[in-house]
Amino acid sequence: MLSRWKEKFIGDRAFYRMVLGVAVPIMIQNGISNFVSLLDNIMVGQVGTEQMSGVAIVNQLIFVYFLCIFGGLAGAGIFTAQYYGQKDDEGVRNTFRYKLWMAAILTTAAAVILLAGGEKLIGLYLSGQADGGSPAAALSYGMGYLYITLLGFPAFMILQVYASTLRECGETVVPMKAGITAVIINLIFNYLLIFGHFGFPRLGVRGAAWATVLSRYVEAGIVTIYAHTHENSHTYIRGLYRTILVPFSLVRKFFVTGFPLLINETLWSCAMAVLSQCYSLRGLNVVAGQNIANTVNNMFNIMLIAMGDAVAIIVGQLLGAGKFEKARDTDNKIIFFTVLSSAAIGAVMFFTAPLFPRIYNTTPQARTIAAHFLMAYAVFMPQFGFLHTTYFTLRSGGKTIITFVFDSVFAWVISVPLAFVLSRYTSMYVVWIYVALTAAEWLKCGLGFYLVKKGVWINNIVS
Repeated sequence: MLSRWKEKFIGDRAFYRMVLGVAVPIMIQNGISNFVSLLDNIMVGQVGTEQMSGVAIVNQLIFVYFLCIFGGLAGAGIFTAQYYGQKDDEGVRNTFRYKLWMAAILTTAAAVILLAGGEKLIGLYLSGQADGGSPAAALSYGMGYLYITLLGFPAFMILQVYASTLRECGETVVPMKAGITAVIINLIFNYLLIFGHFGFPRLGVRGAAWATVLSRYVEAGIVTIYAHTHENSHTYIRGLYRTILVPFSLVRKFFVTGFPLLINETLWSCAMAVLSQCYSLRGLNVVAGQNIANTVNNMFNIMLIAMGDAVAIIVGQLLGAGKFEKARDTDNKIIFFTVLSSAAIGAVMFFTAPLFPRIYNTTPQARTIAAHFLMAYAVFMPQFGFLHTTYFTLRSGGKTIITFVFDSVFAWVISVPLAFVLSRYTSMYVVWIYVALTAAEWLKCGLGFYLVKKGVWINNIVS
């Protein structure tokens, strides 16, 4: 019994070398990026609570755009991994061209919405108690940050199209190196432009925005130049721009598979924005505290995020090659490893939670709220690991309608109404509201377990 269980859930050294070979470069890139984001957050936090709150609100709105891009490209990305598994270069080229069109449309739409309605959107988060500073000042800082950050959207768009294609074709090291370079530049120019060191102007939150924009263009440039100077090893790059048109039959195929993912990421990210707005009704201290907690939490989440990408890449390629039993076996082992690792990381996070908020120049109340949020995140980390890898398992086989129900429908039918009621009609402490919402996701865990075990995701979608 025990030996059968070990055979099902625990791999040998070669297995973990293979999985970590894909996941570790992604972990390193995300780890460095999130570490610099933490330092960036701390630097802005040193300027003041209002500045940090304004930037945090804008980043919450931009997060919706980021996930729209990820969702818009993910549908074609499923095909990219499977085409690559079949060694079909023209198939990969067509997914790339489709991604380019989709990213351009989404970026244009996001820029128009944020330019036209940015002030009203930011204002929604500043309608609670003014216990952590002036809402008007936070709005002013947020708008200044937003206008500059929008200039980096084209670079982000190009970066995601190239980097996602490289990763889905097994090249994770180059995007990692580009990301490391970008975050170092971001960190240096944050220091120079936020505080005005070495003769640079002291720009505050606007300096943080300029540093982010610069780093995005550098990162996009590195990845793009690499791709076009290594056509021998990445043969699908040859003839990439011979045309930018995609056969209609493929457009329809990519769109039918990918549209639920785009809608899912859009609705899910909007749901997260609504949840944050519900929390913000408890005051600016909550906005600041949650911002601190989310930034620190991202540092601890790098492993489970990378393992989701590993599922998408490794399992997707196995499905494309028709190796269904190996795909199931690999998936079981990755999910088990992720949950176990998440539990260990969560334990470390729980006991170190009170330390991180002390770094910030903010109110004692905001620090306390941040520590409590971090402890709650830590308790639920194994759950997050399971749900994340389960989501990518279902997605790897093209079951995008199921992932839509799994993610967005649940968020809007269960999480958002519950948060709306608890935040407006009770005096419940904001962290307990979060705990109640996360505990409700046990329903998702049960559904995910059933669907993965049943094998509804075991499917070749390119043959």
